[in-house]
Amino acid sequence: MRSDDVGSRKSVFESGKISKVSNTERKQFLLDFEKPLSELEIRINQIRELAEENDVDVSEQIHQLEARAVQLRQEIFSGLSPAQRLQLARHPRRPSTLDYIQAITDEWMELHGDRGGSDDPALVGGVARLAGKPVVMLGHQKGRDTKDNVARNFGMAAPGGYRKAMRLMEHANRFNMPILTFIDTPGAYPGIDGEKLGQGEAIAYNLREMFSLDVPIITTVIGEGGSGGALGIGVADRLLMLEHSVYTVASPEACAAILWKDAAKAPQAAEALKITARDLKDLGILDQILIEPLGAAHAEPVQAAEILKQGLLENLEKLLAMTASERRQLRYQKFRKIGFFIETSA
Repeated sequence: MRSDDVGSRKSVFESGKISKVSNTERKQFLLDFEKPLSELEIRINQIRELAEENDVDVSEQIHQLEARAVQLRQEIFSGLSPAQRLQLARHPRRPSTLDYIQAITDEWMELHGDRGGSDDPALVGGVARLAGKPVVMLGHQKGRDTKDNVARNFGMAAPGGYRKAMRLMEHANRFNMPILTFIDTPGAYPGIDGEKLGQGEAIAYNLREMFSLDVPIITTVIGEGGSGGALGIGVADRLLMLEHSVYTVASPEACAAILWKDAAKAPQAAEALKITARDLKDLGILDQILIEPLGAAHAEPVQAAEILKQGLLENLEKLLAMTASERRQLRYQKFRKIGFFIETSA
């Protein structure tokens, strides 16, 4: 059974298959560093069509061009800067929380409301079966287009969203179901209404309570992880990140505006902030990098979903072999070590 009340929402999946994307739509979402690859692929298709029309065998030439396309794709995506990875993390066709949930679960039912009069669409959650195991899944939800983004508040959750998340996590703890959270937000909603309703308190409450939960908690950064808005559902036994996702205390634009009074220096800030998965793995904050398909998750969403599912199942198996006390201690020590370093003289 599946229920999510967003039947009209555009998805990169259709019944587990890649949705058809027109050439016009693909060009609309093309990033600057993807253009040389796109031009080469267009050229290959044109040659193939001309050969078919004129009944000419150009298979050898096409094979050479396809090999060049693979090489070019490897060159582009192996040498991305932090700013370019941030662009990929924000890509409008990058799979979202609901995309992944619907692709990897056997059953899924979305649950609504924080039991305080609010149901924030920017943070979704519910009960599911993953490879036959009952779990609770929740995460930030961005929109696919402008209208959907406005409805979802661009994935920036209000206090009610974090209270809904905590209600679902308490439900999971009560019924001994593992918790899987997905981070994809530029940050918590920073508006006056959010502050009036207790944004800081809602996030702080989640941080405290998540440390006391007995069940396994796995957090995956699937896109953009920003500030306390990300951490509000990010206290976990294991932190995973998709290869081209980012996780940061503040957006590079905000950091550049604060430090240099110039948001145009965001690429420089992105480099200094150490926001990429590989940076965070080196710093000991990240537990595992989930390598995306060549060309990033938006290019091969079904394959990306399978990689995510496998990573979740492998980590879940290890955590389920531990006692509740061992998991709580692991969680506590993990966050105690963040930011800890030993300074030595040169």
